[in-house]
Order: sequence, then structure tokens, then C-alpha cells
Amino acid sequence: MSESVAVIGAGPGGLVTARWLTAQGFEVTIFEAGSDLGGQWTGAPGRSGVWPEMHTNTSRILTAFSDLPHNGATTFPSNRDVLAYLRRYAETFAARIRFGVEVTRLSRDARGWLLEHAEGAERFARVVVATGRFQVPVIPPVAGLATFDGSESVVSTYDFRDSARYRGKRVLVAGCAVSALEIAAELVRAGARVVVTQRRQRYVLPKFAAGVPSDHRIFTRYGVLAAEALPATEIDRQLREIVVEAGGSPEQYGAPAPDPSLFAAGVTLSQDYLPLVAEGRISVRPWIASVAGDVVTFGDGHGETFDGVVFGTGFRQSLPFLDENIRATVDLDDVHLDAELHTFHPDLPGLAFVGMWDQSGGYFVPLELQARWIAYTWGGVVPPRDPDAQRRAVSAYRDRRGLPQKTRMNLIAVAFARLAGVEPRLSRWPQLRRALLFGPLAPSCFRLEGPDALPDAADRFARDAAAFGAITTEEFSEREERYWAMVVSSDRR
Repeated sequence: MSESVAVIGAGPGGLVTARWLTAQGFEVTIFEAGSDLGGQWTGAPGRSGVWPEMHTNTSRILTAFSDLPHNGATTFPSNRDVLAYLRRYAETFAARIRFGVEVTRLSRDARGWLLEHAEGAERFARVVVATGRFQVPVIPPVAGLATFDGSESVVSTYDFRDSARYRGKRVLVAGCAVSALEIAAELVRAGARVVVTQRRQRYVLPKFAAGVPSDHRIFTRYGVLAAEALPATEIDRQLREIVVEAGGSPEQYGAPAPDPSLFAAGVTLSQDYLPLVAEGRISVRPWIASVAGDVVTFGDGHGETFDGVVFGTGFRQSLPFLDENIRATVDLDDVHLDAELHTFHPDLPGLAFVGMWDQSGGYFVPLELQARWIAYTWGGVVPPRDPDAQRRAVSAYRDRRGLPQKTRMNLIAVAFARLAGVEPRLSRWPQLRRALLFGPLAPSCFRLEGPDALPDAADRFARDAAAFGAITTEEFSEREERYWAMVVSSDRR
């Protein structure tokens, strides 16, 4: 008899985990609190931070799973395209989903894992928590913010839905992450007068540069190998060189100058934000000092009146259904969850977490690789992790608490691929060497070898890598040769 697994959440992480667990013979049931699958991509108020005109900031190739390409989607799919894709994915792999069932408590006893909900309680051999970590927006404390009385009030980007209501109004957008910058640009196009306030200026990378999606440029296998072989200062320099070459530096557009270190400043993807700053249609101010009525005073002492304020200032982690023992074991707080690579804890066998990390770049590829690692581990395809090794990994994570937690998509994707045994070896694919190093981390490249390798994966990956340029040729650019030489010559490789 196959083991039962409950997956909590029918977003991308829950769907792809259910697909791979089912392939390993587990009997999987997905519990979804809402009335539709898709997680954030439903656009449902109160359950999603997706607004009607939102498009992805990741390309269609990296916003897909390895078993199902998009159906004629644009380079950057709309939120409706992504939701349709996820519905098709669930139908293709016959996902068993129970809608409208919100898990209120997850606990463990000697007989397994107990899920409690409004309909009662059910027991499962294993559980996957895939509810996401971007559901509770954070609005930072600002002196006098509660007194704001502009006509459009204060909202978070998570609750932003209608740009048309701001036409002709003065709007302050707080933050420099992707949602803040994309909404600022949308508000300008809708006829609002927009000011952006930020604590620090990030580098801003256009989503598309020289005909190539930027996630194809910066989230590469080379970047992983370089991070393992070269000093952090050299990685910082190389990434900054790529970003500035593609989109310039913010001060060239009239925005504040960022920190010379890209790691210190951070980077955000946005196609239109900096050009709108250059045109004077978006003004940039220091961070908010105080609010009094409809007047916002900034750190430089300058004050302006606004009709509305939109905060794009991040999220806190929230898993209210975990019982006190599980919460204590993983030492859950607003940011952290102790687990080996955000997935397993040695003291919680049969429990896995999916998608509970913060990163730059798209989540679809690493989510699938994490799902395969979980499924292969529980299915016996790859050896179970040594508990002592897991404890060392958890300890190392705890040592980093208080430091910046955001990771890069390519680093975590390759880490999951290695644990799942599906990282392609360069020596086996000489015809794809350049694409595997400097091309996109397309899901097809993780079906080249290892468990569930596909006979047509090489052709699929060659097409994916060449979609926006002849990346599969063996002619390396001078910069690529120089970068690669640094990696292979390093004695730390």
C-alpha cells in the first residue's frame, strides 16, 4: 500500500511537489484553502499580491516546469497566462486537490502527521508545507503614518489592484523591490504623479536587454561555479559589470547613485522605471521621516502632499497552523525557518517545506528541483540525508541569522539539482558546453541525466538556450573566456 502524503497549498510549489511525489508512487492529496489553484497567481484579493496588469519579471522559459512548455506565451507571460499554465499542469498530472479546506493545525504523534481543518482531522504518513512565504506584507513603522488622510489611504503592493483610481492623483510608492518599481511605472502610465521613496538605491536591471531576457544573463551555471571558486569581491564585480552593461547605473538616469558594491546595494528587475525617472515622470526621494495628515516629510527635510501611499517593503513569514512543537523545532520567526536547505529538519522525519526561501529570480525552476529532491529522497531514489549532516546544515544556517537572507536563483537551483542527482556534467555534453555554462538555467537542462532523464532533453535545451541568441555555439566571447579562465585556474575550484 502506498504511503499517504498531504501537500498544504496548491500554488506552483504544491502542484509540482504533488506531481513528483505521485510519480514515486505516493498517494497525494493537496489541501487548498481557496477556491482555485495557483497560489499567488490566482489574483484573489487577500490571498494574492498579483494585480490585474502584472506580467512576470522572469522569461517564459524559466517560468515553467520541465514537463510542460507554455502555449505560445509572450516572452514575459501575463499573470493570466501563468494561471492558465498552472491549471493545465494540474490537469496534465491529475492533481487531486481539495478546495476550500484550510488547514488550521498541523501536529505529529506516534502514528504520523495530523491535519486539522473545519471538516475534522486526518492523518498522513508524510506532509509537505507549500503555502508560500509572500502572503503577509510588512509596512515598516513610520512616525505619524496612522494620521495619513489622503483620499486613497495607505496600502501595500500586496493589496494594490486598480491603477485607474489614481489617475490625476499624487502617489508615494515606498520601496525599491520589483513590485514597488513595476507599480510605480504602471501608475505613471495610468496618469498618476509618482514619487518613489527608498532607504537605499538598488541597481535596476531591465527585464529585456539587447534582445535577451536578463534572467538568462545573470542566473547561469557559470555563476554558481564562480561563486564556489572566486572571492566574493570578484563575483560582485562581475555581476555589477553585467548589470551596468545591460542597463546602466541609476545615477545616469537621475536616480541616486547606488553603493559601488552590487551585493550591498541589491538589484531589481524593472523595464520602465529608470527611463521614467530620466523623463522626470517619477521623482526619487530619501526614506520617509514622518507623516502628518496628507503631508509626508522625507529624510532630507523636504515635505510633499500625497493622495495615496503604496508600500512595497517586503513580507514576513507566516505559518500559523504549525503546532508549538514544530514551531519550536524549526525556531520559526518572521524571517527564518531552521531546515537543511529550507527543506528537511532531522527531528521532523516525514515533513518537508517547499518554497520557504527569499531569492532574486524566478521560482519555477528551483521549486521543481526541490520537489524532485523531496520525492527522490522519500521514494528511495537517492540516499536519505545523514542526520548529522542535516544538523550541521541547520547549525550553519542558524549562524547566518541576522545576515541578508536573499539568495540567487541559480545558486539554490543547482544546490537542489545536486541533491536530486540531476546536475548535468559538462564532460558528457561537449556540444552544449557553452549553453550549460553561460546559457539560461532552463528546466530542460535538468532532464539531461540522472533520475527521469528524457531522451529529447538535449534537443529541448539547445532550443531553449538558443531562443534569444546562438548561445549553443562553441565561440565564447572574450569576457566569457576571461571569466571561465578565472574559475578553472582557481585553486579553490
